[in-house]
Amino acid sequence: MFEVTKETVIADIMANAPDSVPLFQEIGMHCMGCALASGENVEEACNAHGVDVDAFIKKLNAFIASR
Repeated sequence: MFEVTKETVIADIMANAPDSVPLFQEIGMHCMGCALASGENVEEACNAHGVDVDAFIKKLNAFIASR
């Protein structure tokens, strides 16, 4: 099973769990395909958008595990 950590790069999440895009959009990350977003890790992206990284990772991993 694919599991996300703070260091997981957004591009890796999109490759392994592309159906998770709506979770990113809910927190204001609307440019999942742009070069900057794909090269950032989850912690960097959350910090840039003022999102609690631990809470987001928990929600994201629960979503991935449920599919």
